[in-house]
Amino acid sequence: MISDLASVHPQAKIGSNVQIDPFVTIHQDVEIGDNCWIGSSAVIMDGARIGNGCKIFPGAVISAIPQDLKYEGEKTTVEIGENTTIREFVTINKGTNALGKTVIGNNCLIMAYVHVAHDCMIGNNCILANGVTLAGHIVIHDYAILGGLTAVHQFVQIGSHVMISGGSLVRKDVPPFVKAAREPLAYVGVNSIGLKRRGFSTETINSIQEIYRVLFMDQHLYNKALDIIEAEMPASDERDEIIRFVRSSTRGIMKRFSGAEE
Repeated sequence: MISDLASVHPQAKIGSNVQIDPFVTIHQDVEIGDNCWIGSSAVIMDGARIGNGCKIFPGAVISAIPQDLKYEGEKTTVEIGENTTIREFVTINKGTNALGKTVIGNNCLIMAYVHVAHDCMIGNNCILANGVTLAGHIVIHDYAILGGLTAVHQFVQIGSHVMISGGSLVRKDVPPFVKAAREPLAYVGVNSIGLKRRGFSTETINSIQEIYRVLFMDQHLYNKALDIIEAEMPASDERDEIIRFVRSSTRGIMKRFSGAEE
């Protein structure tokens, strides 16, 4: 149902069973899947691609042009997966020529006042709490949770199943499966509770803790620590994911914290 008080461009592609409330504005080059709800005063701009089952709350602005002086009007997109919730006054900017798109995956919760800048890539089942701010070109992997008012530097990568404390300043890459807190941001343990909730076995969690003991607690240089982990730790998907993440980091990994507890 589309309210008579909404402004929907006739060439916008709207799926079935979509509710569009009063004072919504939907531009021409927009695609919205089935079973979505668009709340009052939301603005969906050219380049938005929204999957099935999404909820866009009042005041959100999706696919505005990047806040990047290098942007020259190139045709780019924002792609939002299925069953994702975008809460009040979230702003999600479209991509630039660098990547061509900004992406948010399936089953994500983007809470009120979050800003997602151009060319960010957010995986599935992620939660960005109120007031999180992402600069451009950030990659966040599946099941990551960022606490409220966290600010993330451009080009940072955040691994899967990470939990970052509210109010954090994220300047360096955060590897998978960890908790991160303090200032400057540091390793404070493995995200054991989150992993248990998602079905990881005690044996797997213990193995991840042992890997991070070598990486963060034994005072090895990172390259030496990775060699030890690869040579001495049993092969697993989690071990290999950690090794790949750390070795491919271009910004460097967040610091150790000597008082970390698991």
